Amino acid sequence: MVAGVALRSHPRSRALWVGLVSAGGFVALALAVIALPLVPGDEVVRQWLLSVASPPVVEALRVINYAGSWRLLLPATLLMLLAFPRARRRWWIWIGLMLAAPGVEGLMKIVIGRPRPEEASMGFPSGHATAAAAFFGVVIYLAGSLPVTVRVLVRVGAGLVIVLVAVARVVLRAHWPSDALAGIALGLAFASIAAMVAGLRK
Repeated sequence: MVAGVALRSHPRSRALWVGLVSAGGFVALALAVIALPLVPGDEVVRQWLLSVASPPVVEALRVINYAGSWRLLLPATLLMLLAFPRARRRWWIWIGLMLAAPGVEGLMKIVIGRPRPEEASMGFPSGHATAAAAFFGVVIYLAGSLPVTVRVLVRVGAGLVIVLVAVARVVLRAHWPSDALAGIALGLAFASIAAMVAGLRK
């Protein structure tokens, strides 16, 4: 019995740590954006990514960029519910996540008020990076029920999509690197909260 409790609590503990680190990272980036005229490294990383992104890479990233669109990910959440029986049992948690995360992301844009690199509209945090991290963060959690080989492939693929969407937002000149990192942090924090709530209701 003790071993069974330990096995059930381990994913919850891992989600807690991911949530705490992600939330802490978001707060740190938000404070840096508020306090400093430019986050250290933002300009250097942005210029480097823009310089190494060849036209074919840019076009590929335009396609990958859709993986961070709420318009795509909200219906994709329905497909996720079909693919994972454990997700269907607590469908309201995942639907709530995909509604709450963009709401908070939009509010943070207004509160922090940081303009994009080449536009006057607000860009902190990146909505695409937030969406990708929230959705694929949940996929990483739900993949725990899959066979080992499939689980590893799904988790690596989901993590790669999160990173590529963040890179796409910078290369497509929509965001500063810190905007994209903050979006990842915010999305993973929400995904971790959803995973912990799902774990508590077992």
